[in-house]
Amino acid sequence: MSTPCIICVAITGSVPRKENNPAVPITVAEQIESTHEAFEAGASIAHCHVRNDDETPTSDPEKFGRLLEGLNTHCPGMIVQLSTGGRSGAGKDRGGMLSLRPDMASLSVGSNNFPTRVYENSPELVDWLASEMRTYEVKPEVEAFDLSHIHQAVKMNREGRIAGTLYVQFVMGVKNAMPVDKDVFDYYVKTMQRLAPEAQWCGAGVGPGQIQVNEWAIAAGGHTRTGLEDNMRLNRETLAPSNAALVARAAELCEKYERPVASWRQAREILGLRAA
Repeated sequence: MSTPCIICVAITGSVPRKENNPAVPITVAEQIESTHEAFEAGASIAHCHVRNDDETPTSDPEKFGRLLEGLNTHCPGMIVQLSTGGRSGAGKDRGGMLSLRPDMASLSVGSNNFPTRVYENSPELVDWLASEMRTYEVKPEVEAFDLSHIHQAVKMNREGRIAGTLYVQFVMGVKNAMPVDKDVFDYYVKTMQRLAPEAQWCGAGVGPGQIQVNEWAIAAGGHTRTGLEDNMRLNRETLAPSNAALVARAAELCEKYERPVASWRQAREILGLRAA
């Protein structure tokens, strides 16, 4: 199998704190440094959140702007994907950074349960976020927490509400949502191949399921996501020392399955993104 594998690094998220793992980057400067290391280790997409000084999540466009500028400077060519996730803000505040015109942004197309609350994505909000992404030429990465989200993404793509080549990420292992389950994963892949054979897809596992989903995705010919947002450990006994260490682990799996790690140029071509 020679198709290059895109490795996405989710550098910080909204939940992990330094008390959980000191390597979690919080400030914009820390995130730029951590992403640069991950970029050099083989990541071609950076999935980004921003934090306040007290480590709480925010959707502050000014912080996103400084992070985007820093990543474009220190990781030239890397695909920057900003999060519109619901832990960082509410309503249209979640899309307030899209006018910065990042390469990509996450898009959840349906609701589901999270560990302690409902992750609510109303049809009205989903359509507004998708419309803003079209306006500012930002490519959505659909985060599928459920089979219905794959069907909805395909429908939106066919109707033109999601433009270009569809890119869907299977998110597995969030408590109260879809568990890390090989039969489910295989059915997700089969569903993508049946409904949108021209689309690209990615696998992301949360917690101890991260390395398992990395391997399933790489072995099946898809792309994969790693990083401290989803998992802070190398194993039960050892904290991950950096985002780069988790990227290197995914790159080793690519070698195992004879998949070249996609360069940023290859990743942009695969996803139909503009040249850097």
